[in-house]
Amino acid sequence: MKRTTGQDRKKTSQWRLQTQLVRGGTYRSELGETNEAMFMSSGFAYDCAEDAAARFTGEQDGYTYSRLRNPTLAMFEDRMALIEGAEAARSTASGMAAVTAAMLSQVKAGDHVVSGRALFGSCRYVVETLLPRFGVETTLIDARDVTAWKEAVRPNTTAFFLETPANPTLDVVDLQAVSDIAHENDITVVVDNVFATPYLQKPMEMGADVVVYSATKHIDGQGRCLGGCVLSSESFLEETLLPFMRNTGPTLSPFNAWVLLKGLETLDMRVERMCNNAARVADALADLGVFTRVSYPGRKDFPQYDLAMKQMSMGGSVIALEVDGGREAAFRLLNALDIIDISNNVGDAKSLMTHPASTTHQSVAPEARLELGITEGMLRLSVGLEHPDDLIEDMIQAVERAVK
Repeated sequence: MKRTTGQDRKKTSQWRLQTQLVRGGTYRSELGETNEAMFMSSGFAYDCAEDAAARFTGEQDGYTYSRLRNPTLAMFEDRMALIEGAEAARSTASGMAAVTAAMLSQVKAGDHVVSGRALFGSCRYVVETLLPRFGVETTLIDARDVTAWKEAVRPNTTAFFLETPANPTLDVVDLQAVSDIAHENDITVVVDNVFATPYLQKPMEMGADVVVYSATKHIDGQGRCLGGCVLSSESFLEETLLPFMRNTGPTLSPFNAWVLLKGLETLDMRVERMCNNAARVADALADLGVFTRVSYPGRKDFPQYDLAMKQMSMGGSVIALEVDGGREAAFRLLNALDIIDISNNVGDAKSLMTHPASTTHQSVAPEARLELGITEGMLRLSVGLEHPDDLIEDMIQAVERAVK
């Protein structure tokens, strides 16, 4: 395998984002293919036994086994690191594999983790249930409150974990302030940047040490496959993350890596269109006057608007809504939709809506959901690439049929 001309990191880091999304990290074989090759191979052969031994010790560059590294995965990882501005990246089989690897790889029994309480249901499970099973203490706080982070620090605190904007409440966390507190105490900051995407927000520029993605969302963005990614410094990757991943195997398939590479080529265009659509839809829904809450980080009535716009270049593709009448009213509205699909994914080309209390956050205790603001009348709308007027009209007809 050889790199294409100009593929050293110093040169590619100077390319503009759109060029990085299309060409960053690309390798070509001796055949000179223009499309990234898919290496569907579990293992790799060596010219001699000495080469095999040298590769396993790291003395010789090359591939040994696809659980450890694969050329197609390497292209995806290199491109992700480039657009994120990270030193290194490793792909995973899903977004939750990325979160779990990033957290479990760095903690041990007796350590302490502080986390924002507004999290995707499975992320909350990792923090609230899984880590304590292995003797790791955890504290959940209101991540919007910078003072709460400072007060939660203990001598054994190892990591901070947060989402911003959070799923599904869209809570925004002051990344620079939280990172400053962490680094004053030798704590690693892990940020789930799924809702913002690397196109809208760069957590590492504001002090984050590790960034995780569900590449299933906007990075693929077309509902085709699962995938995840962990981005970090080279030292964190080599000394902390890789030993965990090598021996536990949350490996992305080469096919999925190839699909995700294709998704990255259009990430900027899709996300920008989604954000513009979401802004128009959010304004239209607020103007209807039938929702008790319309939350969108790009609207000036969003409680953390100034912070959101300081950290993000646009408001994102997700809107949080609330209707009177609880679950019954929310279900009526969902069932009245014609265009927007009922689905629990986000970041898709197709607009999707779900009822978090009964889907993504059903495993969270009811009192905890209420504490977060996830009521029975709450709905999460992921705005896609359809014409915004069609989406608005679909919501209007659903409201007329369902909201009493």
